[in-house]
Amino acid sequence: MALFMFSKCRSGPVRVSKARMVLYSLLLSLLIYLFQRSKATVLVNGGHPPILGLEPVEGEADTPDTGTSLGHQPLLETPWGAPLVWGESSESANHRAKFSQREVRVGLLVLAVGAYGLHLRRFLLSAEVNFLPGRGVTYYVLCDNPRSLEPPIKLAPGRDLKVIPVAEMPGWDRLARRRMDLIAAAIKDEVGDAVAYVFCADVDQEFTAPVREEILSELVATLHPELYGMPRHAFPYEIEESSAACVDEDEGDFYYTSELYGGRVAEVFRLARACSLLILEDQEKGFMARGMEESYLNRYLIDHRPTCVLSPEYSWWDSALSADVPVQRLISLGRQCEALDERKREERRC
Repeated sequence: MALFMFSKCRSGPVRVSKARMVLYSLLLSLLIYLFQRSKATVLVNGGHPPILGLEPVEGEADTPDTGTSLGHQPLLETPWGAPLVWGESSESANHRAKFSQREVRVGLLVLAVGAYGLHLRRFLLSAEVNFLPGRGVTYYVLCDNPRSLEPPIKLAPGRDLKVIPVAEMPGWDRLARRRMDLIAAAIKDEVGDAVAYVFCADVDQEFTAPVREEILSELVATLHPELYGMPRHAFPYEIEESSAACVDEDEGDFYYTSELYGGRVAEVFRLARACSLLILEDQEKGFMARGMEESYLNRYLIDHRPTCVLSPEYSWWDSALSADVPVQRLISLGRQCEALDERKREERRC
């Protein structure tokens, strides 16, 4: 109240009080300014993060970090401790070194039926160059047309090919229903203990860079390149509750592709047999999961987590959604065509 002590005077002191009021107002303004400045300094030095959208931080990206962009360390381990494999990592080099003095034979199993037989030759030629080069490999080809292998492909020393005749199955949907059953039967009746590991791959693919011993483990799955780094709700798991492939909202860590999976022979047999029974269970209800056999594969791998997860380097195709990877080792030509518009499909004769 001292600021207004002369307000009732009408003589000279009135002019003095007005001058003092101006002075006190200036002093008050200065105090308020200093207080606000000191408060701002405390906020900055206190380490509070800036409000996103208001204060851009230099060097930070606007998009979520999936661990695949240049300058970021990629994810090297799953939440349950299994290695997540990138071919050029030191971890992969160490794993390859463990097999350098071991004689291990590996099987590579593919279905080449119907129109898919047209891809067989390119697949095998690329595998001869890039799939476990220098290692003993047996190709198991489930085929309905032996002419797909004419003229015969010259294989490297220590590598051979075994044709397993199967009946023709027109239509992808029919093949999808039978694929796991055919794989289980082939492993039981033809593969047996002839190899230590076996890998199942779609035939409409091409190996474009070396795939070596870093992939060898008990049970191996490969990440879907379009879903790597995506949030859980983006995964196209089967959601129909009556389906044997149904995945609840609180389940699932990754979404795996059916383009490549494998492991120890006994483990892959168990996987294929279990998935074929799940498919049969749904067939009896007149139902097939939205992702065909890939849905049942993901259901199985949630219940039986893989001991090794391959990065999208080992299953990739050119699409706007595919993750950036350092090396493209196995490219799906079929899914790449699916990602193209109609004009580009015609150009590439998809």
